[in-house]
Amino acid sequence: MFLRRILPHLKTALVLAVVSFSPAHAFETQARAAWVYDVTTHTVLMDKNADEPLPPASMSKLMTINMLFEALRDGRVRMDTAFAVSDRAVEMTRRGGSTMFLQHTDRPTVEDLIHGMIVNSGNDACIVVAEGLAGTEDAFSAQMTERARALGMTGSSFKNASGWPADGHRMSMRDLGILAQRLIGEFPEYYPIFAETEYDYKNRSPDNRWNRNPLLKLNIGADGLKTGHTQEAGYGLVGSAKQGNRRVIFAITGLPTEKARAEEAERIVAWAFRQFAEKTVAGKGVRVAEAEVFMGAADSVGLVPAEDLKLLVPALVQENVRAEVTYKGPLHAPLAAGEQVAEMVIFVPGLPERRVPLVTETEVARAGFARRLTTAAGVLWKTYVMGGTAAPAS
Repeated sequence: MFLRRILPHLKTALVLAVVSFSPAHAFETQARAAWVYDVTTHTVLMDKNADEPLPPASMSKLMTINMLFEALRDGRVRMDTAFAVSDRAVEMTRRGGSTMFLQHTDRPTVEDLIHGMIVNSGNDACIVVAEGLAGTEDAFSAQMTERARALGMTGSSFKNASGWPADGHRMSMRDLGILAQRLIGEFPEYYPIFAETEYDYKNRSPDNRWNRNPLLKLNIGADGLKTGHTQEAGYGLVGSAKQGNRRVIFAITGLPTEKARAEEAERIVAWAFRQFAEKTVAGKGVRVAEAEVFMGAADSVGLVPAEDLKLLVPALVQENVRAEVTYKGPLHAPLAAGEQVAEMVIFVPGLPERRVPLVTETEVARAGFARRLTTAAGVLWKTYVMGGTAAPAS
């Protein structure tokens, strides 16, 4: 049977919520699609059309960058590995768009190309990387799509390495957020490059050396990641900022102007940090409930979270949290300490429920013969004399 224990109006010192923010409280954005995520507490703060595959423009360069970072980590290339520059790469500069102004005779290193893709948003740099890693851009695009699927990015499909407009070249804002989180968490040795504000390969373009991310100079903790713009996609930005112990990642697209993109991104960062309060609500091993135990040396066992639990809630409703503990019971002895046996379901006003696993506080040995005999007699009495429901046989 399933047993529930209601914990009404719990203080935030007792429960955890890892939640998705509801439309009723959501930030009103003019972006066509948006996804905002608090990394520290694993909380989705905004989801507006976040799973819709859309033209990502240069924001999809983050996947090309990820593929190069993975090649570095695997030892397939080094930072000083030099790549050739093809006619196709040079042609991208002639077609317009962002570039690091590579020429046929250049042999840019991996380090040069990382800076060219991140700071200059170079379309030519992306093609050089694609051809250097996979032979052709088409083969590289197929590899990116396959890798995206493996990383859980189900709304992504790549037709080129740069984000140049192409039928079927799509990414969702959630996928871009997942990718941003990966670049930050998996490649901390390279991630600081996203915060660099200028780069000029061989002093070829003093006017094109600036990082287009409008947040980097605002002193709000922003340290990445990538802008994007095409006529089809509008203006977009994948950004991240860190204030104190909290980090926020967001992806937006479909803004009408460069100015609107900058203003919207700044507003999102301010809202994400100022309108939510982070609470440490229960320490690792702190008992939040008890569960009944059948045929055990003890009649019950404490239920505790396995890790320190934190809750992020809208500032105006942080005291109105309640929870209930659910488990299939009674639990059968023997039980090991730290065994996951229950869930705590968290309810925050206006937010979807969230389920948090609970584990046993201590071990519970199987009862001795005499205690088992007494328990069995009690069950029989309850079943056949009192008309109750017996616990399952052990």
